[in-house]
Amino acid sequence: MSYHNPYTPPRKSATFDDHTLAEIRRAAATGIYDIRGAGTKRKVPHFDDLLFLGASISRYPLEGYREKCDTTVVLGSRFAKKPITLKTPITIAGMSFGALSGNAKEALGRGATIAGTSTTTGDGGMTDEERGHSQTLVYQYLPSRYGMNPKDLRRADAIEVVVGQGAKPGGGGMLLGQKISDRVANMRNLPKGIDQRSACRHPDWTGPDDLEIKIMELREITDWEKPIYVKVGGARPYYDTALAVKAGADVVVLDGMQGGTAATQDVFIENVGMPTLACIRPAVQALQDLGMHRKVQLIISGGIRSGADVAKALALGADAVAIGTAALVALGDNDPKWEDEYQKLGTTAGAYDDWHEGRDPAGITTQDPELASRLDPIAAGRRLANYLKVMTLEAQTIARACGKNHLHNLEPEDLCALTMEAAAMAQIPLAGTNWYPGKGGF
Repeated sequence: MSYHNPYTPPRKSATFDDHTLAEIRRAAATGIYDIRGAGTKRKVPHFDDLLFLGASISRYPLEGYREKCDTTVVLGSRFAKKPITLKTPITIAGMSFGALSGNAKEALGRGATIAGTSTTTGDGGMTDEERGHSQTLVYQYLPSRYGMNPKDLRRADAIEVVVGQGAKPGGGGMLLGQKISDRVANMRNLPKGIDQRSACRHPDWTGPDDLEIKIMELREITDWEKPIYVKVGGARPYYDTALAVKAGADVVVLDGMQGGTAATQDVFIENVGMPTLACIRPAVQALQDLGMHRKVQLIISGGIRSGADVAKALALGADAVAIGTAALVALGDNDPKWEDEYQKLGTTAGAYDDWHEGRDPAGITTQDPELASRLDPIAAGRRLANYLKVMTLEAQTIARACGKNHLHNLEPEDLCALTMEAAAMAQIPLAGTNWYPGKGGF
């Protein structure tokens, strides 16, 4: 005979929590894996686990806004005839026309231009609106080659060879049929309304030697003018960074697992890759071992949200950061003003991630003309520019407090860690000590 203690409420399993049980039932009912957008939702060590050590007596701070703190960054100075100079080290990551509406892509270009930074095409090719409203535009060259042509390579200001993405390193992209409109189908040379899956690797190279040849081809097509980026997902950052440099990259883009995606398997998003915080120091070490730190620039992406995150990434050795999800939020994604419509879709503002379904009430991750028209690209671009300005000011404020007159002068010595995990990943001393896991002595 069983007995239930009336003073103890029923206890659910931590292993088989409500979400896990629901996923088992969904898989049993449908026989297919779950697909969604956005990035990982599990909690992993992140920039919140680091703190800055502001100046006092042993360090001399800069005075408010009266003493200069430079934010400019030059990208692609290794080989390119025309390296890029940006006013802020916060760039816009690649998000495709197809995943995003035309208005959203235009808004990203407008906002980045006002802020003096770059935006990136993403998979699927370059639209005239995006090129027209982006002062500095990076063209992504992906395994799919969707929309790729020499004309657009030459129209771009830089080229980003995408090897991997933080949300799905080793995996290809997805664009479901409901988002493949006439225009998207024409740009990608696809049948309208048919699900599309991008390849997980480039068809004409399989290793760093072939990548070097491909980079040389791209340089010849563009008369050696354009900086060549290589983007990798955060999985083996030391070796991937080293091989990208040896293949001839001007810039390495490293995307951690908090980076978003338009659509991929949920099991991929939550179980493949490494946290952004764990990726930075190995990549920086690779650059230092090759004598290329600050000569080949490092852009970090995946979960960047504030000026504090920017400052921490730069202090750990990055040259710049890229934002994707945060930029969409600034445009109006997951805005509570659409809560009633999110509820009708079975979700809520702040949790909506079914970007692949093309029913985004905010008009951002959709190809539906009626929904897309809800986003005013001019107003949304201004919101993005405001957000970028605030992030830059926040990073400057922190740098001044640490006595630095340029964001790039921030260094690991300016940081401490709150947890053992963050200390080990960032190789930053645990607060109150001069030790981190892996370093001998206390």
